[in-house]
Amino acid sequence: MTLEICCGSLTAVQAAVRGGADRVELCSGLADGGLTPSVGLIKLTKPLPVKVNVLIRPRPGDFVYSRQERTQMDTDLREAIRAGADGLVLGALLEDGTLDMDLLDEQVVRARRLRPGCSLTLHRCFDLTADPLKALEQARLLGFDRVLTSGCAPTAEKGLEMLARLRERGREFGIAIMAGGGVTPDNAARIAACADELHASARKPLESRMTFRRPGVSMGAPGADEYAYPETDPGTVHSIKQAIS
Repeated sequence: MTLEICCGSLTAVQAAVRGGADRVELCSGLADGGLTPSVGLIKLTKPLPVKVNVLIRPRPGDFVYSRQERTQMDTDLREAIRAGADGLVLGALLEDGTLDMDLLDEQVVRARRLRPGCSLTLHRCFDLTADPLKALEQARLLGFDRVLTSGCAPTAEKGLEMLARLRERGREFGIAIMAGGGVTPDNAARIAACADELHASARKPLESRMTFRRPGVSMGAPGADEYAYPETDPGTVHSIKQAIS
């Protein structure tokens, strides 16, 4: 079974490779659910022996995008492919909770024109759709290779029943179900039994190398810790891979 690891840095991609990941989803802003990474980061991953799919998401929050955001996504899509992305991770919704078919069709056509055979994932905007089974069929019609989903639940482990239904329907449509959301070495096998592929972050907190510390000062949200940060752990990647092998 394919294991994809969500990575927000070059160090994370290297750790995913050491742990045995088959593919990575490259993004920034993991605390916000993932945002488009820098072109520089995409380029730096190219020498590594792993497939790299790049997230195209211009901001946190919902997936209903303005004209300006659509223009930004189009630019990011083009630049990601020029930088060497093997695939793209896309998603957009309308106000009524249905897929934005017009925007997604434009993006799919553009991606495949710029990179024939470009691997395409519909991201977890899918979990916010009003009718997941209908959205799955639409994703297939658009040309997506897979859908990343937690089974429309807070975590994949809580969405096992829906994941199984989606996988059954997806196999009829010819589109893969990649389960993600709270995947750990302990639950990976149970989740994998209801999916075609698995997606995990496999992160552990790392302590800063700084010896001088000023308590109470944070560059992020209130309570954020500038002296510890989560990073992909190769041992955790390996344990998940072993659990689903």
